[in-house]
Amino acid sequence: MGAELVREFAPARRVFEEADAVLGFPLSSLCFEGPEEKLRLTENTQPATLATSIAALRVFEAECGLSPAVAAGHSLGEYSALVAAGALNFADAIAAVRERGRLMQQACPAGEGTMAALVGLDMPAVEAVCAEVSTDKELAVPANLNAPGQVVISGHTSAVRRAVELAKSRGGAGSMELKVSAPFHCPLMRPAREGLMAVLERIAINPLRFGVIANVTAEVNLESERVKPLLLEQVTAPVRWEESMTRMAQLGVTDAIEFGEGRVLGGLMRRINRSIKVHSASDPKSVRATIQALSALA
Repeated sequence: MGAELVREFAPARRVFEEADAVLGFPLSSLCFEGPEEKLRLTENTQPATLATSIAALRVFEAECGLSPAVAAGHSLGEYSALVAAGALNFADAIAAVRERGRLMQQACPAGEGTMAALVGLDMPAVEAVCAEVSTDKELAVPANLNAPGQVVISGHTSAVRRAVELAKSRGGAGSMELKVSAPFHCPLMRPAREGLMAVLERIAINPLRFGVIANVTAEVNLESERVKPLLLEQVTAPVRWEESMTRMAQLGVTDAIEFGEGRVLGGLMRRINRSIKVHSASDPKSVRATIQALSALA
C-alpha cells in the first residue's frame, strides 16, 4: 500500500514519514511489506488506509492545480475527506484513527458480532428482515447503505446470520456474511463511541476549505463545530453512502477521484449514478492518468 507512490513522489514520502513519527512505529513498513495478517488488524488498517489515501491526495495536489468542490469518505474515509478539506491536521487524524480502530476492536468481544451484505434487496426489505431476526437480546441493523441492492447489516452474530438466511429466501441469493473484525456502525459500538469522545476532545478543528458530505446526514457540512459530533455519531450510525453520492450529483459534480487503494467506491458509483465519472488515484500510473483526464476538463 503506497510503496510506488513513495518511491516516485516526495509528497507521498513525507506523509508516511509523518505517520511513522506520530504513531511511534513504522506504519510505512507494515504498508509496504506486511505481514498482511498484522495489517488487517483494524487498529493498523485504519491508519494505513488514511495514510495511503492522503499520500495519493498530496501527490495530486502537488501535480495538479484543480480545487475540489466537495468531498466525501465512506466510514473511515470521512477522516481522509476532512484532512483534504483542511478541517483535520493529518497528524491529529492519523493518531485519532489508530485509536478509533483499537476502540472498535475492543468494543465487542470476538465472535459476538459480525456484518453481512444483503444483496438484491431494497432498503424496506432489508429493514423488514432486520426487524424479524432481532430480539430483546440480539440485534441486526442496517449499517452501510452502499448502493441500490447492496446494504450491509451489522449486529450480534446469530442475528446477522439469521438475517442472511432470511434474505436469501426473499430474493437476496447473493447475501453473505463478511470477514470483519467487529460489527461496525451499530449500537454494539457504543463503547467505542464513548472512548473516541475523549480522543476527539484533544483535537483542534480548522475551518473547512470546502464542504464534506457527512456519513450520518448525507448532507454537506461546512461548520467546524459540527465535525466532532458527526464523527462520534458515525461510530454507531449507518453510513448513508447512496444518499451521499446522490447529493453529490445534485450539486452538479461530474467527475470524482477515489484516493487510495482499491476501486470499491467507483464500483458503487456505477450502481448509484453513472453521470459521475470516478477516477482512481492509487499509484503513479493512475494518479498521472487522473491528472491528465481532469486537466483536459479544466
